[in-house]
Amino acid sequence: MSNLLVVSDLHDWPLDIPGLTVVHARAYLTDAAYGMSSADRVFNLCRSYDYQSMGYYVSLLAEARGQQPFPRLATIADLPSSTQADWLTECLIEPMQREFAPLKADSFELSIYFGRSEVKRYAKLGLQLYKLLQIPLLRARFECHAGQWRLVDVLPLAIEEMPQRQRDFLVKAAMEFFAEHKPQAQPRAAHFHLAILHDPDDPEPPSNSKAMQKFRRAAEALGMRANFITRADFARLGEFDALFIRDTTFANHYTYQFSRQAAADGLVVIDDADSILKCNNKVYLAELFARHHLPVPKTLLVHKGNVDQVAYSLALPCVLKQPDSSFSLGVVKVDTQEQLRSKACELLQKSELIIAQEYLPTEFDWRVIVLDRKLLCVAKYYMADGYWQIVRHDEQSGSYVEGSVVAIAETSAPREMLRLALQAANLIGDGFYGVDIKQAGEHYYFIEINDNPNIDAGSEDALLKDALYHEVMSVFLRRIQARKAAR
Repeated sequence: MSNLLVVSDLHDWPLDIPGLTVVHARAYLTDAAYGMSSADRVFNLCRSYDYQSMGYYVSLLAEARGQQPFPRLATIADLPSSTQADWLTECLIEPMQREFAPLKADSFELSIYFGRSEVKRYAKLGLQLYKLLQIPLLRARFECHAGQWRLVDVLPLAIEEMPQRQRDFLVKAAMEFFAEHKPQAQPRAAHFHLAILHDPDDPEPPSNSKAMQKFRRAAEALGMRANFITRADFARLGEFDALFIRDTTFANHYTYQFSRQAAADGLVVIDDADSILKCNNKVYLAELFARHHLPVPKTLLVHKGNVDQVAYSLALPCVLKQPDSSFSLGVVKVDTQEQLRSKACELLQKSELIIAQEYLPTEFDWRVIVLDRKLLCVAKYYMADGYWQIVRHDEQSGSYVEGSVVAIAETSAPREMLRLALQAANLIGDGFYGVDIKQAGEHYYFIEINDNPNIDAGSEDALLKDALYHEVMSVFLRRIQARKAAR
């Protein structure tokens, strides 16, 4: 692994570090030799990353040359974005609140040099932010409102603007960084490289630890190398051929950012960003089902102006749903007009529209899991004992109880129900979906389509066993091969 460090002025970088070649930005952009360079990594220390500036083009051409720029072009493009600030706040929320709690001020700036901070207290936070953005020199600004800290701005640092004290620390930080990242021969890699995104601290993950290991072994059996990654590994996406999201997905969330960026980098991605957006919004699903005449419980889109029509249209009890609800959270059953008004008002504080649906009590819900436009497996999700939902949450303790999951042979499931489930999933795309259906007599009613469906060892895989994991990984392998062949 070799390194180029690109600067706006050669006087900006007086340091000589083994394995690091310093080059003027104009030379890097115009000298054909750098276009053919064997450098793996390009550290862009230009004075500005503004659109179409010298720094902008350095990262742009590095990506075009198959090199790895720091920062990446997508990071540069997103720097002015409030959406990126929201995403970074989400990723850093816990360390921010912990580290800044003693501060008396309501704002704070943190400078980070190659992942290092001058103040030891903020070393871990600085490293986490560097890993997310991969900007060699940056300054982050944080603000506190109502006791909650958030990141509001990130700016690249220009060396020529630093006071001498900061330059001395920069030299120390750079020496440490490149000592830890010495050029070395790369180990022989597997044919393809798969990243599996997960959250080891999620109390309700889409796959339990045993299932995660089965996914990894299935990938390796097919000649792919599988690595478990977390939200801190965003900048590593370019190292992989594919991304498998085994983390709870939301639209305004780091999982969506991972999916979007991975697709932009040319990776095979499951679940794709489009599926995350569609499946995570029940308003979209309600319209989709209606447009394609798919059977659903009586449904009403609710806004502040028609709350009083819900009981008349659907009768009570009925179910109210937050558009982005998941794992039975954000879904409530109301039995009286007073409960209806109170809960609807509460949910409408978060969204302009919510869903109201007829209450259909059933012993279980069908879950039909679809991958690559084909049926993968079928299960019955039973309601939690003595409750009306599959999962019963205890808001005070944070604990939860789940109903049992029983895998069902495809040949034992109703054929019409399977046909409808496949039809509905295919309206979303060719990803990985869990279709939830209620059965009342001979009639079937769609509840929702989930991206990123649960696969737990001992539950959904009870009949197919390791073949289930092999089939999922086979889809990745076929898609990677097809993408490589098309290039």
